[in-house]
Amino acid sequence: MEDVYNLIQERNARETLPFLSIHSSNAFLRSHVDTLQDRCESLERQYLDQQQLVAEQAQAIEVNTNNAPAKNEARLREKNAKLQEDLNRRLQDEVKSTAEAAEVSKELSVLKEEKAAQDATISKLGMEVTRCNDVIAHLQSEMDDSKTLARLAEKQVDGLKDAIRSLQEENDETTKLNKRLVDEAVAVKEKMAEQFNNMNDTIETLQKEANMLRSYVKTGKGSGGGWFGLRRGDKKITAATAAADAESSIDSDDSQPKRQWGATVSAVLPSQPLFTIKAHKDDTICVRYDGTNLNRVATASSDATVKVFDTSNGHLEATFSAGGRQPLIGVDIGGDIVCGCGADKTCRVWNQQTKRMIHQLAGHSQKITCVRLFPGEKSVITGSADRSIRIWDIARHIYTQTTTLRHSSTSNCCDVSGETQSIVSGHLDGGLRCWDVRTGDRVLDIPLLHDVGVTSVQWKPGNHHEILTNGRDSTLKVVDARTSSVVHSFSDPGFRTLTNHASSSFSPDGSYVAAGSGDNGIIFVWNVTKGELEKQLSAHQCGVAGIAWGMGGTNGQQVATIDKSGYLTLW
Repeated sequence: MEDVYNLIQERNARETLPFLSIHSSNAFLRSHVDTLQDRCESLERQYLDQQQLVAEQAQAIEVNTNNAPAKNEARLREKNAKLQEDLNRRLQDEVKSTAEAAEVSKELSVLKEEKAAQDATISKLGMEVTRCNDVIAHLQSEMDDSKTLARLAEKQVDGLKDAIRSLQEENDETTKLNKRLVDEAVAVKEKMAEQFNNMNDTIETLQKEANMLRSYVKTGKGSGGGWFGLRRGDKKITAATAAADAESSIDSDDSQPKRQWGATVSAVLPSQPLFTIKAHKDDTICVRYDGTNLNRVATASSDATVKVFDTSNGHLEATFSAGGRQPLIGVDIGGDIVCGCGADKTCRVWNQQTKRMIHQLAGHSQKITCVRLFPGEKSVITGSADRSIRIWDIARHIYTQTTTLRHSSTSNCCDVSGETQSIVSGHLDGGLRCWDVRTGDRVLDIPLLHDVGVTSVQWKPGNHHEILTNGRDSTLKVVDARTSSVVHSFSDPGFRTLTNHASSSFSPDGSYVAAGSGDNGIIFVWNVTKGELEKQLSAHQCGVAGIAWGMGGTNGQQVATIDKSGYLTLW
C-alpha cells in the first residue's frame, strides 16, 4: 500500500509541476494589466486637464483679442499649436495604450479561461487524489484484513499438516495391517488349497477303492461265496486280489486319454447333419473340440456363456457363465479344463468335473480375442486387442503370467504347436507372426499376408511348418513357415468371410481344409493335395460363424459348425 501511495504522490507532483509557470505568468499579466489601467486613468486625467487648459487659453485669447498686442497673440498661437501637437501626440499614445490594453485584456481573458480550465483540472485532480486516498485507505484496510487472514491460514495450514501427518501415520499402520491380512489370507488360501488337493487325492483314492470294491461285488455274485465272492477267513487271497485290482485300477487311470498334439488320424468327410442343436440364444462366435480326443465340443457365445456338448448324442454336459453381459469371443477345452475369453478383458478357466471357475486371468487392458491351451493343460495363451500375447501358468492354485509377447496390431487368433513350442498369431493388419515360447522371440513375420485381417490360424496336424489361415479377403491360405511363402490358396465365389473371428480348419490328417461362408451358410471343403473344391454342404439357415474339425474321439464324429443364430450342427 505504501508503494501505491508513493506512486500517487509522484503522479500529483508530475502533473502539478507544468502549471507553475502558468500561475507565475498569470500573476505577472495581472500586475501588468493593473499598471496599464492606472496609466490609462492618468492619461485620461491629463487629457481632461489639457482640454481644460486649452479652453481657458482660448477664452483668454478671445478676451484679449481686442486689447493685447499682436505679438502676444502670436506667442499664444504658437503655444496653442505646441499644446495642440502635444495633445495630439498624447492622444496617439493614448490610442496605442488603449489598443495595447485591449490586447492585454484579451490575453487576460484567455489566461482567465485557461486558469478556469486549470482550476477545474486541479479540482478534478484534487477529487482524484481524494478518491485515491480513499482507495489507499480501503486497500490498507484490505491489506490488514489479508494479513489477518494469512495469519489465520498459516495456523490452519499448520493444523492441516498435523492432521496429514497423523493420517499418514494411520495410513502406514493401515497399510501394514492390510499387508499382514493379505499375507494371512494368502497363507490361509494356500493352506486351504493344500487341504483341497489332499481331499482330491483322498477322493481319488476312495474312487479307486470303490472301483475295486465294485469289481469284488461283481466277482462275489458269480461265486456265491462270502464277502466279495471269497470265503470268510481267506485273508491272504483277499489281500492279493485287492492289490491286483488296485494295480489294475491304477493302470486303467493311466490309460485315460491324454491331449493328442499332432497325432495323425484319418479324416472323415462330412456328408449330412447328425445333430442340430440350439446351443445359445444369441449368436455363437467360436467352437472347439476337446484336445484330448474326448467326445466333447465347446462353444462360446455373445450371451456370455460357454457350453460343452457330448458329440455322441448332442446332449448338453455343462454350462459356464462369465457372470455379465460382455460377450465371450474365444473358447478352448482339454480334458477337465475349459477356457473362455471375452470383451471384459479377462479369461476364465473352469474345471469340467466340479463345474467351478478355478482361475480368472486378468492383465490385458483391452478385450481378449483368442485363447488356446498348451499341451498338458497347465498353461494358457491369450491374445488381445491391446497388441499383446500373454502366456499364463495355471498349474497351481494361484496363476502367474510367465511371458508377454508385444506386437504392432491386434491379434484376432492364435494357435500353439506342442512339439516345437511355437505360437502362431494372425492379426488385424493382415500379417502372420510366429513366436518361440522358450525365448519369447519373434521368429517369423509375414506382413500383409491377407489384404485385410487374418481371422483364424492353425498348425497343420503332423506337420510343424505349414499353417492354415483365413482372411477377411475371403481366401484360405496354407503358408510354409520355413520359406514364408504361400503353398496353397483356396477361394470360391460363394464363399465370404465377414467377421474378424471366422474360423477355418485342417482335417485331422491335413488332407482337407474347411470353412463356412458368413452370408449363405454353406460349408466348403477343399482338397489340399489337388488344390480344388471337394464338397459343399448346406444345413444352416444363416451365415456360418465358425467350424472345427476334431479327431473323432471314440465315436468318429469329427466336424462341428456354428451359425450366427446360435445353432450348433454336428456332422
